[in-house]
Parts: sequence; C-alpha cells; structure tokens
Amino acid sequence: MKLSALQQGYINRRSNSFRGAPPLDASVDGGAKSPAAVFWLVLHGFCCLISLVLGFRFSRLVFFLLFSTNLYSTSQQRTTTDLSDALTLQNKMSSSSSPNPQLPPNRTRVVVGRHGILIRPWPHPDPAEVMKAHRIIERVQREQRLQYGVKNPRTMIAITPTYVRTFQTLHLTGVMHSLMNVPYDLVWIVVEAGGTTNETASLLAKSGLQVIHIGIEEKMPISWENRHRIEARMRLQALRVVREEKLDGIVMFADDSNMHSMELFDEIQKVKWIGAVSVGILAHLSDSDKELSVVQKEDVENSPMPVQGPACNSSDKLVGWHTFNSLPYQGKSANYIGDRAVVLPRKLEWAGFVLNSRLVWKEAEVKPGWVKDLDIVVGEGEDIETPLSLLKDPSVVEPLGSCGRKVLLWWLRVEARADSKFPARLVIGSHSYYVSTVASYSEDMLLKLIHITYDIYKVTNDVI
Repeated sequence: MKLSALQQGYINRRSNSFRGAPPLDASVDGGAKSPAAVFWLVLHGFCCLISLVLGFRFSRLVFFLLFSTNLYSTSQQRTTTDLSDALTLQNKMSSSSSPNPQLPPNRTRVVVGRHGILIRPWPHPDPAEVMKAHRIIERVQREQRLQYGVKNPRTMIAITPTYVRTFQTLHLTGVMHSLMNVPYDLVWIVVEAGGTTNETASLLAKSGLQVIHIGIEEKMPISWENRHRIEARMRLQALRVVREEKLDGIVMFADDSNMHSMELFDEIQKVKWIGAVSVGILAHLSDSDKELSVVQKEDVENSPMPVQGPACNSSDKLVGWHTFNSLPYQGKSANYIGDRAVVLPRKLEWAGFVLNSRLVWKEAEVKPGWVKDLDIVVGEGEDIETPLSLLKDPSVVEPLGSCGRKVLLWWLRVEARADSKFPARLVIGSHSYYVSTVASYSEDMLLKLIHITYDIYKVTNDVI
C-alpha cells in the first residue's frame, strides 16, 4: 500500500510540472518565414519528390535551365547549323562524281557539345612545326626521366655473338634498333665467329652506337650443341675486353635473335653485382609437334608458359630457378641448324643474367670475395654454360623484374638451312635460281612467323 501511494504521488507531480510549463514561443526561431523562402522551400521539396521518381537530381536541372538558357540556346543553334551544313556537304559529295572529294578549307571546326575542335590538315603543312613538336615531346620525356627515372644511370655494356649467315641482317637489325632506343650511354661489343667481316661492320656502322667489333678464328659449327659452346667462348672473349679496357657499367648479354622489352634496360639499372631476369622461351616454332605422341601433346598444351628465370619465395628471396621442360621433346629436337624441329634452349641462358663489370676486372677496389677470377675459370678447360660458373655461391644472385614475375625478354632461334647461300655472299646467275630459293624459304618462314606471333601472345597474356 505504501509503495502504490508513493508511485501515485510521483505521477501527480510529473503531470503538474508539465501543465505549468509555459507555451513555446514561435519568435524564438526567428519569426515567420518570408514568402520567398517558403516558395523556394516548397520548390525544393517538389524537386526532391520528382528526384525520387526520376532517379536523379532534378533540382540541378531546374537551376541549370534557369541560369544558362542563353548559353544552351546559342550552342544548340550552332550545333544545328553545323549539322545541317555537314548534311548538305555530304549530299554534295555523294552526288559529285569526283573520285577524291575534299572538304572546303573554311570548314575546319567540329562542335562536340559546347566545345569546338580545330581539325588541322595532315600531314602538317609546315615541317618546322612538326620538328618543333617532336623536340618539345623529347624535352618533356627527358625531364620526366630525370625526375622520376633512374638516378645516376650507369653505362650499359651489351655483348652480342654473331656470324655471317642468311638471317644475320634480320636478327642483328632487330637487336640494333632495341639498343638504339636505350636512353642511357651504351657500349656494344660484337664478337664475330670466323673473324670480322665487311658485311657485319657495314651493318654496325649504321647504328651510330659506340661499337667494339672483334672476331675469333673459330667458325660457327652447324650443330646446335657446338654452336652453344662457341657462343659461350665468344661471350667470355667479350668479358676479357671489358676487363682489359676496364669498362665500367652493367654487362648484359644481348643475343642477336632475342627480343627485348624497353623496361628491361630500366630494370637492370637496379643491380648491384649480379642479377637475373625471367626469359620467355619461344620454342614451339616448327612441325615437330606433329611427331609428338598424344600424351606428349597433352603435356605441352597443359604445361605453363615456358620461362627461365629466378624463383622466389613469399619474402622475395631467391630459392631456385625456373627451367624449360624439355622432356616432351626428348629425341625430337633439332640437332643441326636449319632442321625442321624445335630448337631447345640451354638449362639457363646467358641472356637472363646481368652483372657489374667490376666483377671481371683484374683489380677492383670493392670486388666481392665470392666471385672467381676470369682467368682461373677459363683455364680450367670446362665449358661455361652460364655466368653462375663465375660465382662461388649462386645464392648471391639478385632477382630482378618483380622477383622474376615479369618477362622482360624473349629467347628465339630461327635460322635458315645451314647450306643456304642466299642472300649473303651469293652471285645470282639466273632469275630462276633466285625465285626457287625464295620460294623454298617462304613456306617455312610463314609457318614459323605464325608460331612466333602465337607464342608472343601467350607470353604477354599468361601469368607467371
């Protein structure tokens, strides 16, 4: 009873306090709204209601129509006039019998919305203006490289083994143009088998690069196995030139038939002593696939993209190497240059390595202790398959290209028959021999180019 009485008294006190509160005064909010404010408030609410129905800000459209009526009407009239002129011009062109109709010189503007676009004739009538535009673009690119590119770039030293053959000009021109586009100082060491020749020297002179052209007495053999050994000796001969001349920079091995990405030359600037990049292997280039068994074909089709390069763990540390799987082509690969069979790469190609030139110097101030002397390695008499033979500890190799996840160059071997004499050093005696020689190459080269294009598409689209 006492509890219920206390609750009843509390309720009565609350009701009396509410009854005694003064009424709210409307003047506290600032007085009554003006008619203009009420109108805009109602208009805004009406626009919000329409926006809910239409799905966009209808109020913005209303204000745009109210305050930009003159501008919109002017641009609309101009667009309508230009459209009518264009239709009239099209009718005149269709009715005219002239095979090469030309636009009137005074009609060079195209209106897109409210903006006009000036159309200039092409090619530009003033060559000086074209060269000025190219110089401006070149200056902008140079400033961007200075600001965002490699700071204090080192000289590039490219080593290329070659020899006079049918496709030498084709291959050497490709690597030459790649090196000509390098934005850094570059020294190109070209080692030619069989001695230096005028054919190679005249081709190198067109590059405008700093070229060191040397030769060796040994001629290039016709078997692929012996060719790989001779090319390794030619690269070692180039490294001796680097040591004797004390060329300071980054050494790369640019084979004449390889294809290089321009990103490669920026990436290898990061190397401190010796680095490795991933190489895409373009090996499926012949009719040897027809000779494979059904199981071998399935292995080739289901296998990942063939890549040679460093393999890293989740911490981006070197743990091994990706190598080319040659088991499906066991006994089916090419033995001699010009064979219509797949050409297999070595276990690890030289092209996938770059190194600091001071590693091969006889005397260097800060030469690391884990590198072997070049004379000792060559004097052992063993075949040097990769630059890893110059190292005491292969774990010191620096993986480049996002730790090997980027393919920055492609390995390719396409050659004519070993007994081919066209076009190098051939005196054509009759037109019939010329036609028959070209016809014998056209079918093979067409098939090879189709395979090359397909493999490059796979390399650039697959994920390593």
